[in-house]
Parts: sequence; C-alpha cells; structure tokens
Amino acid sequence: MSEGELSSAYSVCSDAAGVAGNLLAFVLFVSPIPTFRRIIKNRSTEEFSGLPYIYALLNCLICLWYGMPIVSSGIILIATVNSVGALFQLTYVSIFIIFAHKENKVKMLGLLLAVFSVFGIIALLSIWVFEPPNRQLFVGYLSVFSLISMFASPLFIINLVIRTRSVEYMPFYLSLATFLMSISFFAYGLLKHDPFIYVPNGAGAVLGAIQLVLYFYYFRGSEDASRRPLLENHSVV
Repeated sequence: MSEGELSSAYSVCSDAAGVAGNLLAFVLFVSPIPTFRRIIKNRSTEEFSGLPYIYALLNCLICLWYGMPIVSSGIILIATVNSVGALFQLTYVSIFIIFAHKENKVKMLGLLLAVFSVFGIIALLSIWVFEPPNRQLFVGYLSVFSLISMFASPLFIINLVIRTRSVEYMPFYLSLATFLMSISFFAYGLLKHDPFIYVPNGAGAVLGAIQLVLYFYYFRGSEDASRRPLLENHSVV
C-alpha cells in the first residue's frame, strides 16, 4: 500500500469513528425527551433539577469552540456533535424555565446568562490573548476539565446501583450508548493524535464499561427492586 493510500485509509477510519460518535451522541441528546414531555404535560418541573442541562450546555459550548477551525484544525466533527448538543440542551433549559416556579425560573435564567457569559469570556480570551497553538492548549484544557467532570457524574449512579443492588436507576441502552460514544471519540482522538479528545473519552469509556458490568451483575436483583417506588429527585435549582 502506497503512502497516499495509507493516508487515505487512515483519514477514512478517523472520520468513521467521528461520525459514529456523532450518531451515538444523538441518542444521549434525545434521552431526556420523556422527562420534558412529562414536564410539558403536567405544566410543572415538579422535583426535577435543571442543573444537569445547564452544565451540559456549557460543556457543549466549550467543546464546540474547541472543535472550531479558529481553535483546532481537522476536528470539525467535534464541532458538529457539540453544536447539535448545545441546541438540545438550550431547548431543554428553555422548557424548564417556562414551566418552573417563579423562584426557580429566576435562578435558571440567571444560570443561563452565566453560561453564555462564561463562554463569551472563554471565546474572547482565546482570541485576544492566545495565538495558535497556545489557543488550542487553553481551550483544550478547559474542554478536558469540563468533559471529565461530566463523565464523572455517573459515579453517583454507580454508587446508587451498588447500594440498592438494583439497575432500575441506570437504563441499559443509555449506558451502552455512553460507552460506545466514548469509545468512538476515544478512537477519533487517537487517530487525530489529540489528547484533548482521547483522554476524557478514554475516562468516559472506562466509566461506561463499569456501568455495563454492574448492569449485568445486578440485573437479576433488579427484578424484585422494580416493584419499589422510583427514587425522588430532591435536587432543585
């Protein structure tokens, strides 16, 4: 195989991994839809928390900025997946604000403004203060910190599954999609030689694998647990 053919095959493999990651991420983006259907139907946010969607929006915006050509070259698939993710999260936050009680509505609006302010500061600093390749390093470290924090959130669910010996709080297909998405972007980052992509997604793949192992380990015990009432979420913004 000639050098040109090898390079072409390498490019195809990296793009395939990125496209797969985009498709699997879409599964995660649409997973909260049943929750928001319930919110719209009941015209109330009940005891649901809007914080996960606020944080996810900020994470998507930072990673979107990292994937833009002005910051990093050759990883446009990172920008595409996070642009779609940002639109979904903004939609969820908007619905939450519409149906939240007055006090929570004000808090959520304040947090939403804070998210756009923080993102605006990051974008302006990266352009005005940093020149390539330092610009990529600056935004890259922020994206890694944000992604690892996001991937660490399943630790609560992992602890809950172990404590209750039940998987009713950890949907299998959601865990599987998280694992496969992380694997896809881990491969994409390796093929692109970008540690800011493969390091956090490698951590996400490990956490996803742990969730799948726990699911199969506790699956039988969850049959009896399914008769128990669902855990209430008392974390309200």
